[in-house]
Amino acid sequence: MALPFYQKSHQHYDLSYRNKDLRSTMSHYQQQQKQRSAIYTHGSTAYSSRSSAAHRQESEAFSHASAASYQQQATQAYHLGASQYSQGSEVSRKTASAYDHGYSYGLTDSSLLLEDYSSKLSPQTKRAKRSLLSGEETGNLPGNYMVPIYSGRQVHIGGIRDTEEERIKEAAAYIAQRTLLASEEAVAASKQSMVSKQSTASTQSTASKQATSTLQREETFEKKSRNIVIREKAEELSLRKTIEDTQAYHGKLNEDHLLHAPEFIIKPRSHTVWEKENVKLHCSVAGWPEPRLTWYKNQVPINVHANPGKYIIESRYGMHTLEINKCDFEDTAQYRASAMNVQGEVSAYASVVVKRYKGELDDPRFRAGTSTPLSFAVTPYGYASKFEIHFDDKFDVSFGREGETMSLGCRVVITPEIKHFQPEVQWYRNGVPVSPSKWVQPHWSGDRATLTFSHLNKEDEGLYTIRVRMGEYYEQYSAYVFVRDADAEIEGAPAAPLDVVSLDANKDYIIISWKQPAVDGGSPILGYFIDKCEVGTESWSQCNDTPVKFARFPVTGLIEGRSYIFRVRAVNKTGIGLPSRVSEPVAALDPAEKARLKSRPSAPWTGQIIVTEEEPTEGVIPGPPTDLSVTEATRSYVVLSWKPPGQRGHEGIMYFVEKCDVGTENWQRVNTELPVKSPRFALFDLVEGKSYRFRVRCSNSAGVGEPSEATEVTVVGDKLDIPKAPGKIIPSRNTDTSVVVSWEESKDAKELVGYYIESSVVGSGKWEPCNNNPVKGSRFTCHGLTTGQTYIFRVRAVNAAGLSEYSQDSEAIEVKAAIAVPSSPCDITCLESFRDSMVLGWKQPDTTGGAEITGYYVNYREVIGGVPGKWREANIKAVSDAAYKISNLKENTVYQFQVSAMNMAGLGAPSAVSQCFTCEEWTIAVPGPPHSLKLSEVRKNSLVLQWKPPVYSGRTPVTGYFVDLKEASANEDQWRGLNKAAIENKYLRVQGLTEGVSYVFRVRAINQAGVGKPSELAGPVVAETRPGTKEVVVQVDDDGVISLNFECDQMTPKSEFVWSKDYIPTEDSPRVEVESKGNKTKMAFKDLGPEDLGTYSCDVTDTDGIASSYLIDEEEMKRLLALSQEHKFPTVPTKSELAVEILEKGQVRFWMQAEKLSGNAKVNYIFNEKEIFEGPKYKMHVDRNTGVIEMFMEKLQDEDEGTYTFQIQDGRATGHSTLVLIGDVYKKLQKEAEFQRQEWIRKQGPHFAEYLSWEVTGECNVLLKCKVANIKKETHIVWYKDEREISVDEKHDFKDGICTLLITEFSKKDAGFYEVILKDDRGKDKSRLKLVDEAFQELMTEVCRKIALSATDLKIQSTAEGIRLYSFVTYYLDDLKVNWSHNGTGIKYTDRVKSGVTGEQIWLQINEPTPNDKGKYVMELFDGKTGHQKTVDLSGQAFDEAFAEFQRLKQAAIAEKNRARVLGGLPDVVTIQEGKALNLTCNVWGDPTPEVSWLKNEKPLASDDHCSLRFEAGKTAFFTISGVSTADSGKYGLVVKNKYGSETSDFTVSVFIPEEEARKGTSEPPKGNQKSK
Repeated sequence: MALPFYQKSHQHYDLSYRNKDLRSTMSHYQQQQKQRSAIYTHGSTAYSSRSSAAHRQESEAFSHASAASYQQQATQAYHLGASQYSQGSEVSRKTASAYDHGYSYGLTDSSLLLEDYSSKLSPQTKRAKRSLLSGEETGNLPGNYMVPIYSGRQVHIGGIRDTEEERIKEAAAYIAQRTLLASEEAVAASKQSMVSKQSTASTQSTASKQATSTLQREETFEKKSRNIVIREKAEELSLRKTIEDTQAYHGKLNEDHLLHAPEFIIKPRSHTVWEKENVKLHCSVAGWPEPRLTWYKNQVPINVHANPGKYIIESRYGMHTLEINKCDFEDTAQYRASAMNVQGEVSAYASVVVKRYKGELDDPRFRAGTSTPLSFAVTPYGYASKFEIHFDDKFDVSFGREGETMSLGCRVVITPEIKHFQPEVQWYRNGVPVSPSKWVQPHWSGDRATLTFSHLNKEDEGLYTIRVRMGEYYEQYSAYVFVRDADAEIEGAPAAPLDVVSLDANKDYIIISWKQPAVDGGSPILGYFIDKCEVGTESWSQCNDTPVKFARFPVTGLIEGRSYIFRVRAVNKTGIGLPSRVSEPVAALDPAEKARLKSRPSAPWTGQIIVTEEEPTEGVIPGPPTDLSVTEATRSYVVLSWKPPGQRGHEGIMYFVEKCDVGTENWQRVNTELPVKSPRFALFDLVEGKSYRFRVRCSNSAGVGEPSEATEVTVVGDKLDIPKAPGKIIPSRNTDTSVVVSWEESKDAKELVGYYIESSVVGSGKWEPCNNNPVKGSRFTCHGLTTGQTYIFRVRAVNAAGLSEYSQDSEAIEVKAAIAVPSSPCDITCLESFRDSMVLGWKQPDTTGGAEITGYYVNYREVIGGVPGKWREANIKAVSDAAYKISNLKENTVYQFQVSAMNMAGLGAPSAVSQCFTCEEWTIAVPGPPHSLKLSEVRKNSLVLQWKPPVYSGRTPVTGYFVDLKEASANEDQWRGLNKAAIENKYLRVQGLTEGVSYVFRVRAINQAGVGKPSELAGPVVAETRPGTKEVVVQVDDDGVISLNFECDQMTPKSEFVWSKDYIPTEDSPRVEVESKGNKTKMAFKDLGPEDLGTYSCDVTDTDGIASSYLIDEEEMKRLLALSQEHKFPTVPTKSELAVEILEKGQVRFWMQAEKLSGNAKVNYIFNEKEIFEGPKYKMHVDRNTGVIEMFMEKLQDEDEGTYTFQIQDGRATGHSTLVLIGDVYKKLQKEAEFQRQEWIRKQGPHFAEYLSWEVTGECNVLLKCKVANIKKETHIVWYKDEREISVDEKHDFKDGICTLLITEFSKKDAGFYEVILKDDRGKDKSRLKLVDEAFQELMTEVCRKIALSATDLKIQSTAEGIRLYSFVTYYLDDLKVNWSHNGTGIKYTDRVKSGVTGEQIWLQINEPTPNDKGKYVMELFDGKTGHQKTVDLSGQAFDEAFAEFQRLKQAAIAEKNRARVLGGLPDVVTIQEGKALNLTCNVWGDPTPEVSWLKNEKPLASDDHCSLRFEAGKTAFFTISGVSTADSGKYGLVVKNKYGSETSDFTVSVFIPEEEARKGTSEPPKGNQKSK
């Protein structure tokens, strides 16, 4: 891993590092000064010009001073020094401005330095610090260079900053900024000294005596002016620091963090301007590092180059400006300023509305001359008087778990919708705005707002609110988010703490605080471990060795200027829990240092850090600190705080802390090894319960000062008490899944963090947390409870000292929704009208509020001339029906009505105002409209419509009803009737609906006069079966009671079941009993009979029309009565009747199985009508768990033939089963039992577990195999064929229990009877296999099949005779039939086309092929049952290539046949005696007749008298030498040649002399040299 940037040039002194390549940073700056960029030149111009001007002024002032008095010189010099100081301050401000200019353009390279700081360093003081460099290295450094000393670590953290480069830049900027003031202090004094020395040099040329006096005065003048300048500089710096601490920049940076995300100090505000005007948007933003700001128009970045002159974007001195020139209507939009740095991004919004003058509106409504409504007004967000904001698809109470992701969202509908404008959307958690971070990100898509949690933590738990603002109007919606603990890595370990933050940060320590978790894992939490990690590394280290119980802890051992993050882990006796979420980064700096850094720009990154400590001119021992006090005391630590002394000189001071036991004056220094740099200190390792006093001393290079006043007596221990338990826990109903819990707050509780609430189901004994983030206040809504369950609750308080005792348990409460008032009735209609009264009807409210509606109140008002009057009450006492007659009305007067429903919770909202009805006498003969239409039992193809008869029946009674329907979107002329004849019932089941279509219905009544007015519409309703729909189910219990049952999973706590027969409630019916419990209901018939026939329905109130029905007609009644009779007189149901089976040893088992048997079930065993009992012959067993009844017999004898019966008695239920074993059935069973007995005996010795069988292997061999069992080492196996033993090469070891015999290339000769015998001293067993006739043929078929399957693909081969098609098989048998076909036609074999088999090759030879031989060839191998085909296509290129190859081979064969060759007759070697005649003859052949020539020793040989060469009849060649001599010895050759080729036959002639041969024969044995060709 790479070293930190500062370690690359300077190593840690405290780690004893030495770097031989150390170079002076100042020299590096001076060498590059001439290579600075234009921006550097611009930034340093102020200083350069100031230096030149100041030098000239100083020279003139000194020359003038030499002629005046000494007092005048001093006065002018003093004023000149003050002027130079002010000029120096101006230089500093210009430098900062130049840096701002450079940084805003992203100039961070080390070449962009604004000023050479070498001129600002003071000369090395008298008390120079000991150098860490060698003499040689020291010589290479400038004389005024101070070696920087650092301490730090090498390990880096990843993931806190975006990149390592950003981290380096930020840390470097901090260090450079820290030394900025120190460097400026030396400017005035250094320049003053230079001016004085130069003036002295100029006066020496005038007069030496005067120069000497001037020089003395100059020294006095220099000392005096330097002291004055330094003192005034210190006072100026102190005043500036005080002012800066109170500036508005104080809010730019969090007090506990050096690095922080952008924050808008001044947000842009919205503007409304006229066309052609200019508008400016201003904003100011703070952040470290300095944020980059981008302007957006309707979420699109503004490009100033795309519209030159339209937009002007400026950023000066922290103020950012967007100017829009000559606004037009297209500039009406939402503008966003987005500030971003490595810590995050924040946006601010502003809207610009551009107005046009009257007559210039774009809307065609205005151009057309239409008038503007009275309510019309121009708002900052467009032409609208009011915005309506609605939330759809809203997020509900949400539950998550630590580590999971979650997204909250809702759709935002804003009316009227204004183009180019977007609302301001803001999220809040517990009333605090939610800022984007790596944990949570808000998003706005234009119509939907979402808040996404990338990694849930308990800190994210709380009440989330989305607020949408549009102009002056806003709406908000809230819901709670609960975060459960993650699963513990160690079972029983506590949960993770939460809200880890830093309370106090300085150079020496940082105080960390946290909140205790709600879950302790089942055992008390013993304490907490705090871990720290330096920003830029991934190395966590534990800060405390022993757990601390107090929820605050000072972390020491930090490195000044470094940033750290922290986490906390809880521990109990089981183990250590998961760590908390890491804290935000916090720097180890004093608050004063942070405040200074907030208000000043940092220096640019220089690539190296120079830290110098200037020694004061005069050492001053600091005075004692003041205001020493104990700010915090716990059993683990004590924190002291004090103020620095007023007398401390101009250098930094450090502190030593001392302690003293009460009663003694023995003061002990606490921090002996490491002085404290900050005016705060944390002391550890104090004895709990012991009393101490403390004091502090200051020190610097001049010495250690006097101690401060001692503190009051401090007793080590927790000063903060654990809060007392809350009281009076009161739960109250809220919703069907939540309960509101309230309590009395803990008394005398200090620093209270909040409360934890727990719930428990009554009787379970298990407590669950209702919240994982402490809540403040005395009321909390516990969500996620189970509807209908009964819970108790308890509460405990928490502060930094710990968690209180649990409160007393609350009273038990059932979870169900609280009662609310009913909703409004609807669809008010006039049912009948008289001269002075009217009868009204209405529909019941959609929701009853959880309680029964107790009545309705009706109000009415007169309408005269279209103007309504005041409302009046029609009834003082509530009416129970959904209809009411209003009396004392005025005839022929128009009225309007409204109705309100009431329940025990109160009076609901009134209905919508009805239409106008005229009070007049109805004289029509037809009936009035039916009313109170109700739709229920809605399914995908059907529904039920109910109604009430009309109040006004006309002149004659109502005789029936007609029902009409139409699709909801259809026209009025598309109504169609559902019944041709009037029906008397006041309900109708509508069938034949189309799924997914919306319908409306109406009902008309009829009497003798005709059909009356239609009712109000019912619907619209969509024909669909909703998910989870259940139907009424009929059941018959064990007592024969018939009941109808219904279950509803969508009930509310206010819902009830209502049973009806033919849609008339059966509440008082004596023939049924209704029982409801929870979400189930049952209606039982007392005595089902014909009077109970009808349709039974069950409605669920306070739901969206959930209902179901069941029809009981005559056929269904008969079925139910028969089933009831069966249940009254039950039988024992059986799974299987009585059966018999033979067991392994020949035992006989009789058995049957009942569906179920109780513990009191009894069984009687009957044989031939006589009961038998358990004894030596019979063994009986009953398994009541499985219902199996068994009886065992060892052996079947002749007297056991007969009838067997099992009789069962189980309570009131009876049953029996009979088995008849007589005649052939019994004899067969007896024979089988004997066989099994013998089989068992056989298996006591070696035997065959599987008898002999055959198998054809992949190599087409036959494998005979059998499986043996119960064998041992001495067991032998012998194979036989046709009663002749087969010798086996290897002895079988029986390891796998399989014995095999392999027969290769199986054929007819292998047919026969095969037998294998297994034997040892315990007995023997044998197995036979018949392989003759049909069995042999079956095996041969399988062998042939395997051979056929082994055939390779057909290949094409050219020969001298023609083309051959061939395939290879494993081996060939004559039983495998081979057929060839050409283009689907069988081939007739001739001399030209032949088929055959050569070894394993099956071929088809086509001699002298012709084009007619082209086509598809198929070779079929028939195994006796199935044909297996191989195909090849001999056409196209394949035929052409094969035919060409055939022609070539044919010509080669002809050439080989007719080629000239020597057939024979010549020997390889001829040995002949000198003087003898040599006659050789050989035959030659060739067509045409070859030419013959002879060679001797590779040279042509011609015929002469000595050597005669003849060739006769074109066949015979003669070679004759009449008398050989030694000269004739040599190698001879006969060469024959014609147009097809040539051949040479060589022979050797050896001539010997007899005398020489004789001599050679005596000296050495003869050697033969016969050459064979």
